Amino acid sequence: MTALAAAVLVVSGGSTTASASDAPPRTTHGPCQYTQTPDEPAARPVPLPPDPRHTPSHGTVDMAVPTSQGPLPLRLDRAKAPCTVQSFVPLAQHRFYDRTVCHRLTAYPTLKVLQCGDPTGTGEGGPGHAYRDELPVDLPPAPSDPTGVRRLYGRGLPAMANAGPDTNGSQFFVVYGDSALRPNCTVFGTVGVAGLKTLDEIAAGGIEPTTQDPVPVDGTPVLRTELLSVRPTTCGLTVV
Repeated sequence: MTALAAAVLVVSGGSTTASASDAPPRTTHGPCQYTQTPDEPAARPVPLPPDPRHTPSHGTVDMAVPTSQGPLPLRLDRAKAPCTVQSFVPLAQHRFYDRTVCHRLTAYPTLKVLQCGDPTGTGEGGPGHAYRDELPVDLPPAPSDPTGVRRLYGRGLPAMANAGPDTNGSQFFVVYGDSALRPNCTVFGTVGVAGLKTLDEIAAGGIEPTTQDPVPVDGTPVLRTELLSVRPTTCGLTVV
């Protein structure tokens, strides 16, 4: 499979249907402009994220993420993606991510990620809102791409899955092995050392075979990985 095809597989699912209401979707008035998605309602009821006039753009937020396979701590970086962090933290505080299953593992030569964040476990669910991209500008060129178009999403980066420009919601992926992607996915922090060990164990477990593909490189992880809870730690909120 080509690198381009592999890259497309990162994005979250979603379908477009006629809205049940003629009312325009609500949009927050701050710089992040979180917008309701009536055609894709929230998999779990949550309000739109707060959108202050001055979105915090400095400092980090540490997230404790115990999973059924081990810890997956995240450090969210407001400087890299202030609107993403401003959405992710309230979702965690409203228990949106609790008891959700990471539904997808990929093992392509140029794409090695675990995807999580959908309470339905199907790749179709989200928080009922979308917001703009905060695309990375500092990723190095991917050594495997001689054209220089793809960038290196390095091991240990969490990034938002999406279904096209400005469709970020709740689904995200964590990179367990250096991956080559077009820089179309928002990077919003780093995975802690303990999390890398957990990711390695999940990846080593492999992907569930199917009757059509006995040795798949994309699909459901053999080791069922459930996010037991996702919470900001009291001492992890650091504003500089």
